[in-house]
Parts: sequence; structure tokens; C-alpha cells
Amino acid sequence: MRSGRTATTFLTAGAVAALVTGCASGGRQELPPAAFVQAKEGPGEEYVIGPLDQLQVFVWRNPELSAKVQVRPDGRITTPLISDMPAVGKTPAMLADDLKLALGEYIKEPIVSVIVENFSGTYSQQVRIVGATEKPASLPYRANMTLLDAMIAVGGLSEFAAGNRARLVRFDRDTGKQREYAVKLNRLLKDGDPAANVRLEPGDVIIIPESMF
Repeated sequence: MRSGRTATTFLTAGAVAALVTGCASGGRQELPPAAFVQAKEGPGEEYVIGPLDQLQVFVWRNPELSAKVQVRPDGRITTPLISDMPAVGKTPAMLADDLKLALGEYIKEPIVSVIVENFSGTYSQQVRIVGATEKPASLPYRANMTLLDAMIAVGGLSEFAAGNRARLVRFDRDTGKQREYAVKLNRLLKDGDPAANVRLEPGDVIIIPESMF
């Protein structure tokens, strides 16, 4: 009797361990659904300047110091009187303050504004879609962007995509770790299931595998 009870105990413990292991390896969290059309649009996070952004620098009452510039791949800009000013990673207001400080050496109390005319954004503000899609792409994030918006922008799924096995990788700023979420693209794009549409965040990566057959 004792040996039978012991064997049963070991079997039960093994089954529980296998179940926990299976959940840990195969289970991905799912995100709450987002509406196809927001009832109320709200502003997003402050825009952060990225490489290749086109900027309009305006210095009030000093048109000769104003300029249209493109952020270089090294993240810097050059304007009249100012060389190699770091721009990437700053908001337009932050860059305007830095330019104001630098120009203060040449003119009295300059008033500077910076407008982003053409934007690419930093990688942390882009949404990237890779794998079995018609045209993998890196999209500038915009406020209230959803999974449906991103998939329309890349032309949908390719012929051999396993859309319901897609996953969304998101960096959790609170923990400093990446998290993976299951997304059901076939349900969203082919069935029109509103529950499969989710809200995106800056920096999200959507990975779409191909079907095995």
C-alpha cells in the first residue's frame, strides 16, 4: 500500500510540474481589446526628435539665424552660428531651450522655437512589423494607434502567414524587461473580430511567423 501511495504522490507531483512548465513556456499574455474608432482622441506622449527628422528652427526677429535643417544620422544638427548641436532624444521644446542658450552668446535674449515638419522618430517611438506581411516596415507611432492601423499600413498578411500565431513584443519601462503578448491577426483581418484589435505603444514589435504548411 505504501509503495502504491508513494507512486501516486510522485505521479501527481510530476503532472503538476509538467503543467506549470507548459504554462510558463507556451502561454503568452493577451492585451485588452481596443475600439476600431476611439470615442475620444487624446494626445500621445511628447514627441522625441529622431535621426533624419526635418526641423524648422525659428529665431524671432532674426531671420538670418532661422533655418530648415535635417537631423543628421549621428543625431546632431547645424544652424547658423551653432555647429553640432545634439538633437536626438530631445523634445522640440528641449532643443529650443538648448539653442536659446547657445545663441545667447551672440544675441540678447533670443526667442527660439522648433517645429518638426517631417518626422521619423527614434526607434523607441516606432512600431515595427516583421515576418510574413506584404511589406515589413517601421512606422512612426502616432497617438491612439492600434494593431489594425499598423496592419493596414503594411498591406496586411502574406499568403503563408500564420496570423493567429503572431506575437507582440513590448518593452516594459517599469521592469526594464521585454514582454510578449499573443495577437490574433487572422481573427482581426479575416474575421473582423473587434476583440482582436489592441492598442499599440511606441516601440512595439509585431512578429508574424509563416505557416508550417
